[in-house]
Amino acid sequence: MGEFRENLAQMPLEDQYYLLETLPGFLVSESDTEQLHRLLTDFDFIESRLYLFGVEYLLNDYEEAMHSNVWTSNEKVKTLKLIQGAIELSSHILVEDKTQLPGQLWGRLLSFEIPEIQEMLQQAKSWNRSPWLRPMAPSLTPPGGRLLRTFIGHTGWVNAVVVTPEGLVISGSADNTLKVWNLETGKEIATLTGHRGRIRAIALLDENW
Repeated sequence: MGEFRENLAQMPLEDQYYLLETLPGFLVSESDTEQLHRLLTDFDFIESRLYLFGVEYLLNDYEEAMHSNVWTSNEKVKTLKLIQGAIELSSHILVEDKTQLPGQLWGRLLSFEIPEIQEMLQQAKSWNRSPWLRPMAPSLTPPGGRLLRTFIGHTGWVNAVVVTPEGLVISGSADNTLKVWNLETGKEIATLTGHRGRIRAIALLDENW
């Protein structure tokens, strides 16, 4: 059990919830980058925040932290960006099964020889909430590449995709449906049914057409 989890376990449940909800934002507002960096590279915090508030809240912690203008170390920002990227690549999996967190982080970050990341993975190694498979080598798409997020929902090949100026993604599939997604979060907003055949193309028309 890490220091963060030990300290958290000594608090009443109500105080634990309040601390996990407010601590990242408080450290950003206080420009305490040292504590903020330590918090966001601590597996126990990441896991606790994920279980209580979900993956989007967790990703937002990194977004707010990295947009703070008080960082004096680019290396620390780079480390946070890698962890955020790994969580984002795993978001469609973590939404369905939070117990996949340690395996996802190991599979995506093991190749990065950064002390804080390796220490975080060692923390994750002792995670025992449920059985999990620990990769022996980097086995999943790492952060920093072209893949940013995976959208899950179609049951057939996706043949057409458009992105709107409003931040929506519309996909057409061989399963005869159109789906509308939130580009930022990856969440499905709507499914449009009624087509009798596969959808091969999508055209957006402005309101003056």
